[in-house]
Amino acid sequence: MSKVQTRRRFLATLSSVGAAGLTGMRRSSAQERPETTTVRLGKNPSICIAPHYVADDLLRAEGFTDIRYVAVEPGLPTGLALARGEIDFASHFAPALLIPIDAGEPITIVGGEHIGCFELFARDGIRSIPDLRGKNVGVQGLGSPQHLFLSTMAAHVGLDPRKDIRWVAGASPKPIELFAAGKIDAFLGFPPEPQDLRSRGIGRVIANSALDRPWSQYFCCMLAGNRDYVRKHPIATKRVLRAIIRGADLCAAQPELVAQRLIDGGFISRHDFAVQMLKEIPYSRWRDYNAEDTIRYYALRLHEAGMIKSSPNRIIAQATDWRFLNELKRELKS
Repeated sequence: MSKVQTRRRFLATLSSVGAAGLTGMRRSSAQERPETTTVRLGKNPSICIAPHYVADDLLRAEGFTDIRYVAVEPGLPTGLALARGEIDFASHFAPALLIPIDAGEPITIVGGEHIGCFELFARDGIRSIPDLRGKNVGVQGLGSPQHLFLSTMAAHVGLDPRKDIRWVAGASPKPIELFAAGKIDAFLGFPPEPQDLRSRGIGRVIANSALDRPWSQYFCCMLAGNRDYVRKHPIATKRVLRAIIRGADLCAAQPELVAQRLIDGGFISRHDFAVQMLKEIPYSRWRDYNAEDTIRYYALRLHEAGMIKSSPNRIIAQATDWRFLNELKRELKS
C-alpha cells in the first residue's frame, strides 16, 4: 500500500474514533483558537509513543499548521531539550521528567499518555528483581528511562540501585547485543526491543510494566511541555494534549493502520513488531489512570533511591498542570 493510500485510510479512520468532531469544536468557539499554530514535538527511538507520532493530522484538525518532529541531539536528555525550549512537547517516561524537574528545569507535565512498555529480560537462574543483586544489567545509558525505571523497581524491593546492580551501558556494542550474546545477565528494553528478543527466543521476561503490579497501575509515558509554552499558550496546550490522547485512542482502535503510519514515518521497519506492540500496550485506558498518582509514586521511588531531593507534593505543585486533562476527560467521555 502506498503512503498516499495509507494516509487516506488514516484520515477516514479518524472519524471512527471521534476525531472528526475536533474541527467542529474549533470552529464553534472563536475564542478558543490556539494562540500559536506552531508546535515542535520531540522524537526519540522508542515506538511506544506512537500516539505522539500519529498526531500530525489530529494536530492539523486542531488548527496547527506548522508541526515539526525534532530529533533530540545525541547525548542530550529529552527533558533538557524540552527545558531549553528546543522542543515544545515531549512524550516521555515519568521518572525521566522528574529528574530535571527536581533540578529546577522549566518543565510542566500536563497528562498521561499510556501505561506500560518496559520489559525486563533475564538469563536462566534469575527469576525476580531481587535476584539482580550483584548482576550485570544492560540499559541504554545511565540516567536513561530504562536506567531510571529499573532503579525504581530495585528500590521498590529493597535494593540500592547505586550499589547492588552493576550497570552496563554504551553505544557499541549495544546492551541488547551483549544480552543476546550471553555476556550480561539482564536487559531492560522498550519497543521494539522486547518484540525483537521474544521473536528470537532470547532470555525470559521477569517483569512487564504493562502487566505486573505495582508498575501496571501507573502511567509509563506522560506528555510534558516547556513551561513557557504552556503558560503563554494554554489553548494550544489543550489542543496538543487532545490530539495526543486521540492518537492513543486511534492506536487502540486501528493498530495495523497505525503500524503502517509508523513505517511510513521511518519510526520502525518491522510492521509485525509495531502491530504486536500496539496490541500489547493498553492505549485506550488513559481515562482510567490518575496522572497525579503516577507522579507521586515515581517521585517517592526516586527519592528512596537517592536520585531526587524534592518531595512529591512539591513536584506536583510546581511542575504539573492537570486542568487541560481534567477538561478533556469531561469533553471526551465515551
